[in-house]
Amino acid sequence: MLKTLNAERFSKPVSDFSPGPAPVLNWIDIEKLVVDSEYQRGISRRGIANIGQIAENFDWSKFAPVIVAPVEGGLFAVVDGQHRTTAAMLRKLTSVHCQIVQADRAKQAAAYAAINGNVTKTTHTQLFHAKMAAGDERTKIVASICSAAGVTVIRTNTTQSNMKIGQTSAVGALMRCQDSYGGDVLLCALRCITQTADGNSGYLRSTVIEALCMVLHDHPEWQAQEDVLLRHMGKFSFPDAWEAIAAGRDKFFPNTQNQTWPNA
Repeated sequence: MLKTLNAERFSKPVSDFSPGPAPVLNWIDIEKLVVDSEYQRGISRRGIANIGQIAENFDWSKFAPVIVAPVEGGLFAVVDGQHRTTAAMLRKLTSVHCQIVQADRAKQAAAYAAINGNVTKTTHTQLFHAKMAAGDERTKIVASICSAAGVTVIRTNTTQSNMKIGQTSAVGALMRCQDSYGGDVLLCALRCITQTADGNSGYLRSTVIEALCMVLHDHPEWQAQEDVLLRHMGKFSFPDAWEAIAAGRDKFFPNTQNQTWPNA
């Protein structure tokens, strides 16, 4: 669904409006771009991996303009965009589109700090839905399993206590379990939560999902009798188990090492 932008619910600025000279957009040769090491961070190990990802999946639709400021010698200091420009170089591109701002060194450093310090972090759940919209196959598989189990990946941050039946933010666990144990195990594990007791709202958590998947993977005979499994899981109390574990009690669970599968 497409929506127009609306700023009515936000507080109006009270400071004087002095944005400085309007920036100019232009293509600039990469050989004219420089980095001021006084305020720019060096490229870390994580940065190297990020550059590799950008280069490997290079797409202009994902390449935001590089923010630069003119400096002496006809060069331009990179304020924001060192990683993506380096990725462009790996693709043997000779120029990138830039937003040219008029800023002295102090203002460049302030702009760098503001851009990198005020970024609104994208959550795992938001990325999940973005990948769904983009048609990512791995994400679509997990979403299909969730749908079959009555599970919905939330779009906004919500505390566990406010989660409704079937809601989860455990995207990482869902992906890992699908990769490690397969869709059938993941589906059965999710149903053990959503289709037992009162739906166990708030317990579609990473640790719970991964623990169930591990156990079901080790006991395929349980998964093969899902109706029996769900009937017995209906007698299991996730809240009581969670409270016992959180309190450090190790006596909650009986020793099941030699226990056989109960009769239907």
